Amino acid sequence: MALIFICFYIFTFTKINRNMANPEKQLTKLYYPIGEVAQMFEVNTSMIRFYEKEFDILQPKLNAKGNRLFRPEDVENLKIIFNLIKNKGYTLQGAKEFLKNNSESAKENIRVIASLEKMKAFMLDLQAQM
Repeated sequence: MALIFICFYIFTFTKINRNMANPEKQLTKLYYPIGEVAQMFEVNTSMIRFYEKEFDILQPKLNAKGNRLFRPEDVENLKIIFNLIKNKGYTLQGAKEFLKNNSESAKENIRVIASLEKMKAFMLDLQAQM
């Protein structure tokens, strides 16, 4: 019974990685250029730059040429921002306030949803094998 509930939850309520081209991709590099980050989220680089200016938690490093290099923590923070704005319907101001007041709970929610997404992929593979 619990397995059925978990499956139902996974299929109906997890939308965090809907905006990512490859949600199962593990972040293995130390730094990601803005173009790669934009491809991960299937958006223009201008949107990534806009969110960088709007949200203080995004702090990409700049190389000698001035190119933005995003750490895995920045990519995780972008996942949180995209979840709040695209999936939950927050305004920019609402997302800023939510992150200011609840940043740790938002990060924990992202971790839980990522785990559920992995479980969903496993169960779909298992179903395909039957």
